[in-house]
Amino acid sequence: MKTFAALLFLVILYSLGSALYYMYKDKGQSTRMVRSLSIRIGLSLFLFIVMMISYRLDMVSE
Repeated sequence: MKTFAALLFLVILYSLGSALYYMYKDKGQSTRMVRSLSIRIGLSLFLFIVMMISYRLDMVSE
């Protein structure tokens, strides 16, 4: 579970970095930054829900 969360966190950071890159490269002329940020929000919510479910089912090791 920890490995899954760490990998998903890295994907979230990559999405955030790509949004920053598109913000500077496109100068507001494209929707790629908005798409990257939307993906980041979706992945963050997914990670939060998975962590809450795993905590509720006692799948998290202490």
